[in-house]
Amino acid sequence: MTSRNADGPHYSPFVIGGGLVFVSGQLPFRPGRDTSLAAASVRVQTEQALANLKAVLESAGVGPAQVVRTTVYLTDMNDWGEIDAAYRAFFGAARPARTVVSTGPLHFGFAIEIDAIATAET
Repeated sequence: MTSRNADGPHYSPFVIGGGLVFVSGQLPFRPGRDTSLAAASVRVQTEQALANLKAVLESAGVGPAQVVRTTVYLTDMNDWGEIDAAYRAFFGAARPARTVVSTGPLHFGFAIEIDAIATAET
């Protein structure tokens, strides 16, 4: 098993085990910026969470094409259309299995969080 430990909270952005890459939930943080996207549209938040997912996948040596499953956590299921449009643009022809979970408030006031499982083979 391989993992990367981040400074800060006690978790790894990803762990590799059993031929799979398990990516922790990605919130729509903008790396290197002090401003929050919590007040941004759900489309903007989704695009940033997916960009963060891609960055973690790449640090694990894989990309979006290797994603086999995602879980999308939403605070408001009425936002589904906007989220699905951003998700479709990100994954293109790839169609990983997906579970969508309606939640209460997410950390830092965000509207979305996305985790993923990918194959470790490129």
